[in-house]
Amino acid sequence: MTAVDARPESAATLRFPEDFRWGTATAAYQIEGAATEDGRTPSIWDTFSRTPGKVRNGDTGDIAADHYHRVREDVALMRELGVTDYRFSVAWPRVQPTGRGPALQKGLDFYRRLCDELRDAGIRPVATLYHWDLPQELEDAGGWPRRETAERFAEYAGITAGALGDRVATWTTLNEPWCSAFLGYGNGVHAPGRTCDADALRAAHHLNLAHGLAVGALREALPAGSEVSLTLNLHVVRALTESAEDRDAARRIDAVANRIFLDPVFRGRLPEDLVRDTAGVTDWGFVRDGDLTAIAAPIDSLGLNYYSPTVVAAGSSESPSPWAGAERHVRFLPAPGPRTAMDWPVDADGLYELLTRMRDELPGVPLVITENGAAYEDYADPSGQVRDPERVAYLHGHLAAVRRAIGDGADVRGYFLWSLLDNFEWAFGYSKRFGIVHVDFASQRRTPKDSARWYAEVIARGGLPS
Repeated sequence: MTAVDARPESAATLRFPEDFRWGTATAAYQIEGAATEDGRTPSIWDTFSRTPGKVRNGDTGDIAADHYHRVREDVALMRELGVTDYRFSVAWPRVQPTGRGPALQKGLDFYRRLCDELRDAGIRPVATLYHWDLPQELEDAGGWPRRETAERFAEYAGITAGALGDRVATWTTLNEPWCSAFLGYGNGVHAPGRTCDADALRAAHHLNLAHGLAVGALREALPAGSEVSLTLNLHVVRALTESAEDRDAARRIDAVANRIFLDPVFRGRLPEDLVRDTAGVTDWGFVRDGDLTAIAAPIDSLGLNYYSPTVVAAGSSESPSPWAGAERHVRFLPAPGPRTAMDWPVDADGLYELLTRMRDELPGVPLVITENGAAYEDYADPSGQVRDPERVAYLHGHLAAVRRAIGDGADVRGYFLWSLLDNFEWAFGYSKRFGIVHVDFASQRRTPKDSARWYAEVIARGGLPS
């Protein structure tokens, strides 16, 4: 990674490093559609979205943005943007329908075509192996709380890398394992919709183990020089006051949100305070000898997803919560400032805080912003244009925070804007739009928003208009 461009910065541009990776990101279940085509079987999100009351308006990802049939069109949009990298996820049940056994070649062929289109367009493919679409058959056998799921994931990782390793240079094992464990098994707002604190903690450990085992499988299958990574949605946790009680509330959430993944992956240990805090939930007896060594397999970079900070104070919150026992000691408060359509606060300083924390705690580990973006109430005006000045302001502020962190010594290698397309937004269905390209889901017509044109300008000039 080169240092920030040494040329004097003009008043017009806040420059990024010349080799900075400018990308955009999506996830398979959110955009692909083709839910039953070419041998794909149900994932936990297919099942969850078909369960009455789980997803707004009863929406499913059956069609989504129909990316499965529109790869060429969508890659052409990326080419027009000028992105250097595209982060997509591989749908496990499209490649290995039961989560076991040999791969489905039609599934692999889809991702081969996608990667070939990207490479022909001069765009670097960045693959995520797991973005929450566990094959339903593995969930029926116990899901992430069961150890075997981690073993099956490593097998799937090796199969996929063996098929696509000549096309994909960067591989991410898991996307946001906190969401998979605590939203999926803790408070049940995500698939598979289970509500058990002990299962959430077991799932977190087995997701960590899946990551570590997959790193080994990837290293064996990939050519030399391939990059292996992990993406975490680390929480920027702020205590409401400096009182000992509020600071302890922040410590508890930091343990179950952040250090439950950071410490095993980068230090080969569980946080002692996490084990102590959760003693009433589990004795952690599912952690076996050798697990932590496997989890700590070295990786080449860390992906970070950031949207907003978390403000906490001493008190208690309602159950079920995603916090595995911490809700009895912590209450959550709204952060100040403007809000997105998700009712998330807009706070670019939180991204700077996260990057500089990782700079200090993980020296020598390159960082990549693998998701950052915002949902707003977008619509096409009578002229057919989609004006989204709020998103432009959001992106400008957060990219400025990234640049400030780089200037203060954070080794940030790239930024992937979430998201390329409006899509199926999990439990919110199609009611929330994160894309810089508007999708009319009835016609599947794509319309670049003003934010897409703004991002293309940023990429072209290698920095932010001031």
